[in-house]
Amino acid sequence: MSVSIALAGKPNTGKSTFFKAATLVDVEIANYPFTTISANRGVSHVRVPCPCAQRSARCGHCVDGIRFVPIELVDVAGLVPEAHKGRGLGNAFLDNLRQSEAIINVIDASGGTDIEGNVLGTASHDPMEDVILLESEIALWIAGIIEKNWHRLAKKAQLERNVAHVIATQLAGLNIGENQVKTAALKLKLFERPADNWESEDIVNLSQELRRIAKPIIIATNKRDVASPQNLERIEDVCQDVVATSGAAELALRLAHQKGLVNYVPGNTRFVVAARSNQQQRNALERLQKFIEADGTGVQTCLNKAVFDVLRYIVVYPVEDEHQWSDKEGRVLPDAFLIKEGENAKDLAFKVHSDIGRGFIYAVDARTKKRLGEHHVLQNGDIIKIVASSRAK
Repeated sequence: MSVSIALAGKPNTGKSTFFKAATLVDVEIANYPFTTISANRGVSHVRVPCPCAQRSARCGHCVDGIRFVPIELVDVAGLVPEAHKGRGLGNAFLDNLRQSEAIINVIDASGGTDIEGNVLGTASHDPMEDVILLESEIALWIAGIIEKNWHRLAKKAQLERNVAHVIATQLAGLNIGENQVKTAALKLKLFERPADNWESEDIVNLSQELRRIAKPIIIATNKRDVASPQNLERIEDVCQDVVATSGAAELALRLAHQKGLVNYVPGNTRFVVAARSNQQQRNALERLQKFIEADGTGVQTCLNKAVFDVLRYIVVYPVEDEHQWSDKEGRVLPDAFLIKEGENAKDLAFKVHSDIGRGFIYAVDARTKKRLGEHHVLQNGDIIKIVASSRAK
């Protein structure tokens, strides 16, 4: 798996329910702060049409022409104000975000929990505060890392005449690169002044921009089954990359499918109720069907949005036989790889195996049978045969 997505948010937003629904990992779900003490990790999936739907027979790796490509999902400890100072489980919370490429901020869109995650008697909390909280805490965390020994670092940056490199080195553990630092600093016009003249506000502004670039946030307005339409609409109007979700509804469907009560494909807006279900179960499932028939539960939509719309990944299928679309054992479309938009045939070769990348000779488009060079930029859904030298080391 090449993609890691973090689930973040204050306690009691339904974050662990969302995680369990997306992964079926058995995690503790309870109505008190800090149910998640250390990060839970599991395998979830993004959903794409499978190319085998273009052929007479299915590949055996999809569900009714729908392919589920694995990603890592990380359910981190609950967030509280001043987490960047170590409050609550702040250090654990922030450390668990280091390697994730994007963050899904699971908020309680009903307003039924306060900023600390305590359950209220009424839906009186403004969920927009939770949106601001996560963005602020991550930016202040990044700023704290940059400001550590800043006086010495700024002098070093001036001597080396490469401020971006020095800052990127300081942020290496966060998967923030030199080009990202350059992009953020140029946007803020920080290079117009010597680094040792930067003020604390400059570093915070830089950190906010770096967060937007390197740790993009998708907002899951969770508990939409009990949230007011006004809350949902207001957040969608103000924020980008928002998906209304119900982790509880998705979990109910996934568990019902697991028990054989329904036939449900994640992301679908309909499901088939099995004959073995009793009348009470059918009544509950009928209510659930009415709830999801317009937009589904939102959980699969949220994962797909994070990977494809925000992080700009595509799916490609490496094969060994370009005529049968199979590997050497005859398995059709056995693998699906997530790669970044703009990556080329040789990049794919390295992802398949480092020896294949080093020995790359050419690739073949399995649909057109056209020969492709190493710099050929791949497109979403491409089926690619890679020809490589067996003597590569």
